[in-house]
Amino acid sequence: MDDPVLLTGAGGRVGQAILRDLADDYDWRLLDREPLPREKIPESVDADAVYVADVTDDEAVAEAVDGVGAIIHLAGDPRPEAPWDSVLRNNIDGTQTVFEAAVEADVDKVAFASSNHAVGAFETDERTPDMYRPHDDYRLDGTELPRPSNLYGVSKATGETLGRYYHDHYDLSVVCVRIGNLTRGHPPWNYERGQAMWLSYRDCARLFDCCLTADYGYEIVYGISDNERKYYDISRAREVLGYEPVDNSKEFEDHPKNQ
Repeated sequence: MDDPVLLTGAGGRVGQAILRDLADDYDWRLLDREPLPREKIPESVDADAVYVADVTDDEAVAEAVDGVGAIIHLAGDPRPEAPWDSVLRNNIDGTQTVFEAAVEADVDKVAFASSNHAVGAFETDERTPDMYRPHDDYRLDGTELPRPSNLYGVSKATGETLGRYYHDHYDLSVVCVRIGNLTRGHPPWNYERGQAMWLSYRDCARLFDCCLTADYGYEIVYGISDNERKYYDISRAREVLGYEPVDNSKEFEDHPKNQ
């Protein structure tokens, strides 16, 4: 992609995972509500391409979006326990502001960071913990309706619906990535659920790279590594986006902390 790519929420874990591997692959614009420390800004990114702004600020977001070819929208309140007033402002109003700015600026595509919390209530007492284990064949594939586990999940499900609206009415290409458990270096120890939905840093970067280069209309995909234990189906991410993850939480099963 020759045009710049806007990354909102650039200072967070997902944003930093993306920039760690893709810093030199795109002409980045970075937006965060707090000033980014120097160590979080790639050397290839000029100071005038870094925006300190709230994603609910229409004018600031429009300025950051002007001239970009794609947006990776990560900004929002990431707390699973976030209260309604925060998710309403930061996650729902902010996401609508970004989608609206994308349409006004004739942006080609938006990759929206959804969450496993948008479908967390599928993990019922009857299904767990077996659904986290390799022998269980229960899978979510992105065609199911949202079933949020908290208000944060409600906000992410709403973001997916906003993406559907802007695709259907404005022909904006939108991919919603239901991100699993992103950790650096290794999956969570002694935590079956986290191992089943583990997303490594390098697979995170690979997945969002695919979101920027692939052709699609509207998609919901799951963002996890190629774990042996999983209850998210990543077939759609493979087929539509060309995603080929390289990590597997099974590789870490023999670690003493997993015993």
